[in-house]
Amino acid sequence: MLTLAPDIEVLARFGRALADPIRCRILLVLREAPAYPSDLADILGVSRTRLSNHLACLRDCGLVVTVPDGRRTRYELADPRLGQALEHLLASVVAVESDRTCADAATGECC
Repeated sequence: MLTLAPDIEVLARFGRALADPIRCRILLVLREAPAYPSDLADILGVSRTRLSNHLACLRDCGLVVTVPDGRRTRYELADPRLGQALEHLLASVVAVESDRTCADAATGECC
């Protein structure tokens, strides 16, 4: 049974999904059109095992859903508005200094 998550949890799930470059790339590909895992693996240049782990994360975060298609399973964004949200994020995160990066995994410091 699907339920609606509270606002803070929605943002946390979205943030968790966007925290990994491969998951970002998956979302950007799915923003264009639904896709099969084998096609996603080829497009992204990652192993199917690695892709499967990232797709599971995106499913658990509620951002993608599976759609049975005969013997195959297709992935798509859980809500078309997610594609619009990604567009808005891409358009808004442009005011950064070129010598600045976000949180460094090694130090845990931001910018």
